[in-house]
Amino acid sequence: MNRYDFHTHSIFSDGALLPAALIREAEVRGHAALAITDHVDASNIEDVIRSLVRFEKKMKGKLPIMFFPGVEISYIKPEYIAEYCKKARKLGAKVIVVHGESPIESVYPGTDSVAVGQKGLVDILAHPGNTLTEKDATLAARNGIFLEISARKGHREGNLHVLELARRTGAKLLVNTDSHSEADLLTYDQALSMVKELGMTDVEAEAALTDNPQELIRRIGSR
Repeated sequence: MNRYDFHTHSIFSDGALLPAALIREAEVRGHAALAITDHVDASNIEDVIRSLVRFEKKMKGKLPIMFFPGVEISYIKPEYIAEYCKKARKLGAKVIVVHGESPIESVYPGTDSVAVGQKGLVDILAHPGNTLTEKDATLAARNGIFLEISARKGHREGNLHVLELARRTGAKLLVNTDSHSEADLLTYDQALSMVKELGMTDVEAEAALTDNPQELIRRIGSR
């Protein structure tokens, strides 16, 4: 089975690998597609996106798997999230992730609520924690924004809560790693084992690992 990951980091933020190296490591782990979504704020948003888009253009037809340049909007006050998402899209980011209110990092309160309101801009709310509300999960479902089940240590503490809210609201899930090095990437079997341990049914696991990633890829292609 193919693996998909839409939340990873390269040397353009706090990752350890060049994009080509990260893509190769994903390839050998059975990935069909990978998004590199480096952290951005006012200090680096232009440089990061231009670097990833330039890499995509220069490597067109030369990469072993599908690659999508993206960003993770990080530690931005909620009132400015829409502004940064619009700028990221204009610069060429194909996947926009917003750093959610995770269990272990102090992003601004209200980030989740604003992020899930950005229909057509935000693709993924990353590693939301136990403070994610049913209201926000419902809005994510309505606006087609995926909620992330995270493999990353610390962030995964909120996974069960996110799964339960998704079940109640119909919000769609993606299983991402928030990888910062090759050691963080998961094969399909490893990702499946993780979500089964979380309590996902076979149908839920197939949706999160295959159906929803393919839906996001179709969405990217239609823009």
